[in-house]
Amino acid sequence: MSGTTSNSEMLYRVLGNTQERVSAIGLGGWHIGLKNVDEELGIRIVRTAIDRGITFMDNSWDYNDGVSEIRMGKALLHGYRDKVFLMTKIDGRSKKEAAKQIDESLQRLQVDCIDLVQHHEIIRYEDPHRVFDEEGANAAFVEARQAGKLRYIGFTGHKDPHVHLHMLEVAAEHGFQFATAQMPLNVMDAHYRSFEKLVVPELVKQNIGVLGMKSMANGIILKSKTVTPIECLHYALNLPTSVVITGIDSLEILEQAFEAVRTFQPMNEEQVRSLLAKTAKAASRGEFEPFKTSSIFDSTAQNPDWLGEEPQRLQQLMPA
Repeated sequence: MSGTTSNSEMLYRVLGNTQERVSAIGLGGWHIGLKNVDEELGIRIVRTAIDRGITFMDNSWDYNDGVSEIRMGKALLHGYRDKVFLMTKIDGRSKKEAAKQIDESLQRLQVDCIDLVQHHEIIRYEDPHRVFDEEGANAAFVEARQAGKLRYIGFTGHKDPHVHLHMLEVAAEHGFQFATAQMPLNVMDAHYRSFEKLVVPELVKQNIGVLGMKSMANGIILKSKTVTPIECLHYALNLPTSVVITGIDSLEILEQAFEAVRTFQPMNEEQVRSLLAKTAKAASRGEFEPFKTSSIFDSTAQNPDWLGEEPQRLQQLMPA
C-alpha cells in the first residue's frame, strides 16, 4: 500500500514497479457484459465510475464472447480513454493464438494501445512452460509491446498459489519480470490454499503490482452469512494490493464500492484477526471459493481451443 494518495472519493496507489498511479478499486469487465446488463447501462456504469475517480479498467478477451470489451470500447470514446489505465487478459498460450487475440482485443476496445495485457487463467502447472516456450504467448506479448500495442505484461490465475509461484519461477528462468499478478484475495482465502500468505509476500519482495480479485467471489462468499460486502472490500484494500478489482453490474453496486473506499481505514492486527475469525469455519474447505475447488470458473477448461496449439517441438516428441 506504499504511495497511497486520495481524492475526495477514491484512493490511488502505485502499481508495483511501473510507477503508474491507479485507483485502489478497479472496475471488473465481466459484469458490464452480462445479459442482465444492457449496453446502455454497461456504458453508464463505466463512465460514472471514471467520472468519480476509478481509473483501473479490467477486462478479458473471452468475457461474454467479446461483449465486455466491445462495451468498454464504446464507453471509452469521447475523451474517456485518456482518463483510465486499461487492462485486458489473453487466453492464448501459443504465440500465434496470443498475437491474434491481442489484435482482436485492440479492435474491440477501439484503442491503439492497451496499458496492461495479462496471461489469463494460469491455473495448470504446464501453463508457464507453454507461455514461455520459444513459440509461446509471451513472445507475442513482448513483440506487441515493442510494436506499441501494449505497455505492461502481467498474469492472472485463481486456482492454486503454488501455480502462481511456479509462473514467477519460470519467468525468472527466462530473465523476465512481470509488472503485475492478479489473484483471489478475500476474507476466506487466508484460511485455504492462500494466495495472500504464499504469493503476496513474494510479489511485494519483487515489487510486482498486486491485483486482487474475487473479494466476494461473485457474491458466493456473502452466501456464507459471515461478512458484509463492505467488510470484504475493506479486507482486500487492507492487503498490499495496488488494485482491488470488483464486479459492478448496477449503479447501486458502484455506490457500494465508493462507500467502501470512503469508510476504509487501515486495519490493525487485532481487527484483521477478528474479521478472519468470523470466516474461519466457513472457509476451511474452500466451499465458498469454488474457483479453487471446482472447474466452474475455468473458462479455458471449457474452451481448450482458446489456448492454441501445443509447442511444435513437443508434438515432434510424440510417437507417431
